[in-house]
Amino acid sequence: MARRYLETLFTPKVLAAQLDYFGRAHNIRPQPERDPLGADETTFVQARDSFYMATVTETGWPYVQHRGGAPGFLRVVDPTRLAFADYKGNRQMISTGNLAANDRVALFLMDYPQRTRLKIIGHARVEDARQHPELVAQIAEPEARAIAERLFFIEVVSFDWNCPKYIAPRYTAAEVAEAILPLKQRIAELEAQLQPKN
Repeated sequence: MARRYLETLFTPKVLAAQLDYFGRAHNIRPQPERDPLGADETTFVQARDSFYMATVTETGWPYVQHRGGAPGFLRVVDPTRLAFADYKGNRQMISTGNLAANDRVALFLMDYPQRTRLKIIGHARVEDARQHPELVAQIAEPEARAIAERLFFIEVVSFDWNCPKYIAPRYTAAEVAEAILPLKQRIAELEAQLQPKN
């Protein structure tokens, strides 16, 4: 576990709640300014085809948005930087507007089949894709470059792996198709055996 994550999120009220419910609170010593992503985190991020991103409105309300694409669409630029292209959507611009006022962001990345989750906190900035075609070419998925409207860059502060408890396994259509392929092949073999011989 990256200790900067706990130091950042264990505020006085959180520590008071720990003390109230469990009779003791975590004692977190001061940590480095940021925790870079390691090899496990990098591999996990690059394999995801979606994640959830939380920002905070100017009036203090949390806002969570889903982002998806081909595995690896969330790019690991280096151990302390992530980037992704944002495409045409519902044109509400809530995440973009929130980050203009408060650059704090939290990402929630799930691997449902393996019952694994990774949380990342950081500071984000948004760039207009029209002004940075060279960055669009580097970050956006090739088939979607024409509809990229914004580029998000996230400076990673820290991360935390969560336990698998209460994560219900869920599978994509591609994962289900791969899992049942041997069954379909065996059914085809058995059906062929049942065909009358000429």
